[in-house]
Amino acid sequence: MKTIVLLSDARNPVSGRPHLSRLEAQAIALAAELDEAPRGLHVGPGDEGVAAGLGHGLCGLDVVAMPEGEDPLPALAAFLKDGLDGDAPPALILCGRRGEGGLDTGLVPYLLAEALGLPILADAVAIRPGEAPGTLVVDQAMAKGARRRITVRLPVVVTVHPLSPPPPPFAFGRMRRGEIRRHAAVVSGVPVDVDAGERPHRARPKLMRTAGTASGGANLHVGPEPEEAARLILAYLEDNGIRGYGRG
Repeated sequence: MKTIVLLSDARNPVSGRPHLSRLEAQAIALAAELDEAPRGLHVGPGDEGVAAGLGHGLCGLDVVAMPEGEDPLPALAAFLKDGLDGDAPPALILCGRRGEGGLDTGLVPYLLAEALGLPILADAVAIRPGEAPGTLVVDQAMAKGARRRITVRLPVVVTVHPLSPPPPPFAFGRMRRGEIRRHAAVVSGVPVDVDAGERPHRARPKLMRTAGTASGGANLHVGPEPEEAARLILAYLEDNGIRGYGRG
């Protein structure tokens, strides 16, 4: 299974120096379980920081030259759509939930999936081949420690959750032996829409649940007036035997 791990221009929060994002190192760990020769892909001015991915298990790294501050999305889409030197596009694209550069939005995986016409699955903690050919089984992290198992058809974009397995140990010799291929940025023929749009914040209506009925149901009140909310709260306390609440 051809697997590509996207590597971002991560920065150390203290020194500001480039380094390999931990989430992307964890993505390498997942990639190594599915592909004997996973590769990394970075779009930016250089490979400082991301080259450490070779020491964590990548067999090679493709670096697409791009001036600092430029949007990497068109170059990413073009590279992944066309492949390299006749290579087939990857079946699985792994990446972190968001970059660590300080101003990252976390939208790149979603915009990239939209540009390539691929499904995207967020917050993976485990990945393995599915029973049917051309499928993956992904364990997805949910709220409050829950897990959801999903079968998805390839190709697909998957983001990695912090609770996924830790990255493989770093080996300096392996990094030195890793292959780095450098490419010039190509003007993308893939339509990329980066206009996510903005709209003013709108507060969601508040839900208030009163005491359950004898049948086990409950009443929901959306945005009650303060006086009505107070009456409902007092009624709830009375119905549940909490008498004299707030007195004396």
